[in-house]
Amino acid sequence: MIRLLRRLGGAVLVLLALSAVVYALFYLAPADPAVLTCGKGCTPDRLAEVRAAMGLDESVATQYAHFLQGIVAGRDFPAGPDVRHCPAPCLGYSFETDQPVTALLADRLPVSASLALGAQILSLVAGVGAGLLRSRFVDALVLVGYATPVFLVGLVLLLVFSVQLQWLPFPTYVPFTEDPLGWAQNLLLPWTALAIIQAATYARLTRSGIQDALAEDHVRTARAYGLPERRIRTRRALRGALIPVVTLTALDVAAIMTGAVLTETMFGLPGVGQLLVGAVNQIDLPVVVGVTLLTGVLVVAGNAVADLLYAAIDPRVQAR
Repeated sequence: MIRLLRRLGGAVLVLLALSAVVYALFYLAPADPAVLTCGKGCTPDRLAEVRAAMGLDESVATQYAHFLQGIVAGRDFPAGPDVRHCPAPCLGYSFETDQPVTALLADRLPVSASLALGAQILSLVAGVGAGLLRSRFVDALVLVGYATPVFLVGLVLLLVFSVQLQWLPFPTYVPFTEDPLGWAQNLLLPWTALAIIQAATYARLTRSGIQDALAEDHVRTARAYGLPERRIRTRRALRGALIPVVTLTALDVAAIMTGAVLTETMFGLPGVGQLLVGAVNQIDLPVVVGVTLLTGVLVVAGNAVADLLYAAIDPRVQAR
């Protein structure tokens, strides 16, 4: 329990620091958010109104306090003669669509989550399995997978399985609640494209970790007692080898959910990655800030979960 509370406290401090850095980068940078919001042909009077409506005419400390208040408790935004309330977590409204940023993220997040979780499961199974095998052919496949860019893998998969063989449809996102089978069929190619790259990394980590674990004292003792080599590798050495894999998995899930821009673009998936590309092209600062904060929250949460899982994988971690 103490370890959990300490980890949660550290995560809160990291997120607070992240919010300060993100706010400084996007709202205190040379580019004026009020000018971006006001658009072309903006008059000085209109610019002053926009700055007042966005709270940019207040001190930096007050602006940041309102920013945190919106995330924690929500805040009010002027809407012409009226006032509209943005419930927590409030990240503001898109400059382009005037929709709440949280609503935009909520619409896109299931797509990215489906892509990330499916690819992660495939890559873990294939990567850890390949890392356990001792074969030069497997080593060659791992090297090829590690060096091949995801857009090339995705293009080949589309040409072979969707165009030539026509075994799978061209990917379009289908919600799991509407059609579970269609959801899996349409995401199988994107899952595979991402999993091939990740599986190669997990295979190398697993292979390296097992080689290190096989040299430890407890493994030599098990071998001296006459335990089968296969059991030693899967029961004894694999536990220690999985620690770096767990760490990378926690980071990869967060990165895929918010950063698989190439994959989502190639396969036409309306996820968070595509939302970020559109926001950057339109200089839609609230959306960019929202995606950045979401990425940070996912990375911090993933690392916290990974840290708590260490003891379950290897009891020696808990002993230390």
